[in-house]
Amino acid sequence: MNTLRHTKIVVTLGPALDETETLKRVILAGADVFRANFSHGSLETHEQRIRMVRDTATQLNKIVAILVDLQGPKIRIGRFKQGKIFLKEGQPFILDTRLEGDVGDEKTVGLDYKYLPRDVRPGDTLLLDDGRIELNVQQINNQCVHCVVTVGGELSNHKGINRLGGGLSAGALTDKDRENIKIAAQLNADYLAISFPRSADDIKEARILLKAAGGTAGIIAKIERTEAVTHIEEIIQVSDAIMIARGDLGVELGDAELPALQKRIIRLSRHFNKAAITATQMLETMTYNTIPTRAEVSDVANAVLDGTDAVMLSGETAIGKYPDKAVAAMHRICLSAEKHLSKKTLTPKKEPHFHHVDEAIAMATMYTANHLDIKAIIALTESGSTPLWMSRVRSSIPIYGLSRHSTTLRRMTLYRGVFPISFDATHIDRRILNIEAIATLQKAGVLQRGDWVIITKGDLIGVHGKTNSLKIVTVGDLPNHLDAKK
Repeated sequence: MNTLRHTKIVVTLGPALDETETLKRVILAGADVFRANFSHGSLETHEQRIRMVRDTATQLNKIVAILVDLQGPKIRIGRFKQGKIFLKEGQPFILDTRLEGDVGDEKTVGLDYKYLPRDVRPGDTLLLDDGRIELNVQQINNQCVHCVVTVGGELSNHKGINRLGGGLSAGALTDKDRENIKIAAQLNADYLAISFPRSADDIKEARILLKAAGGTAGIIAKIERTEAVTHIEEIIQVSDAIMIARGDLGVELGDAELPALQKRIIRLSRHFNKAAITATQMLETMTYNTIPTRAEVSDVANAVLDGTDAVMLSGETAIGKYPDKAVAAMHRICLSAEKHLSKKTLTPKKEPHFHHVDEAIAMATMYTANHLDIKAIIALTESGSTPLWMSRVRSSIPIYGLSRHSTTLRRMTLYRGVFPISFDATHIDRRILNIEAIATLQKAGVLQRGDWVIITKGDLIGVHGKTNSLKIVTVGDLPNHLDAKK
């Protein structure tokens, strides 16, 4: 177990990780969460990859989580006769909802998204292929959107469409997504990412569908629409985590707006006690190169300094030539950035009152830990809530979440500075419970005699939401009655 890197690493599954030996190297390099991108590949392929991840992690005695990422609405163009075309500035180009199949050419192409003529007006700017192609809407006629190319270039099949400033009305959950939520529940996914949510209602609907399917995954809202930014606080509050999906978000808002928005979303996520993932193009050149650019290094480091819980790799690990090297580079950058964070920073809580006793214990723990020479924090937990609350406070002190529940252990892999350890407190005599918990960390090489640690737990062992005690103890000096260090 690596107890030094507090920022977590999410990697995307794909053909590059289909070999067991490569997957082993990626896990050993530091991967914490594996993302199955349901925008690509068959369900059978995803099931096989998820099974392989879990089997390999078990062999390596590692705890990793599975994140199922729903496709969301297909706001894309259709296909071309030759697979691609080249558009020149000033030429007319038609987006025609009536065209089917691979019939597109330099004059027109079909649309997977049939409601585009309803959503746009003359003068709107449409951005294709992550903003590489720009079209100015001239008129809408007979289910066709007539445009003029303002920024040209090569355009290939099924590239995405965005409207500058947002405003496309496609719902977040398609019929395919609703079926895939059931699949995610069957796969026992740890996290479920909702693509293109517009409001909190989209997240609430996904949670209802997931619960009905018997799923227990945490819900991640992918922020990639202008509308989502408008309703960001409401979306964060009903989600379990937030993904800053900078691809589509940067296209709709403009790339120059992203850095400040990223900082704001991370700050709000921490304020509302939710995890944040920073994603898209973090080490993109490592898809084909063995080292990142200096700009990419700065991008990852700045996300760490912003306080993100996790950084994500996409094509770098899904189709890249050097997936293990990309993870190793991410690990190295995160470690270096974390050295420059304030060691003992307590972020004050804005609300005048705590809503839960275990939240109060978590905050008291972090305040105490940051003002004493505490080596580690041990949180005996059922649901993982107390370690999550602790992780919202910036600190260099590792938080060890000890739980008997595999779902809780996997959920904690996403929380910054939290390290899950399998530990069943229900079968241990309460008189020696603290000693056994400390002994577990000693065996892992984390603690030594004389170290100060804080232990949090509840009087009712094995009951959710009942953490109500904090003890400061010295490793090796605990008497059998487990008195706290005064």
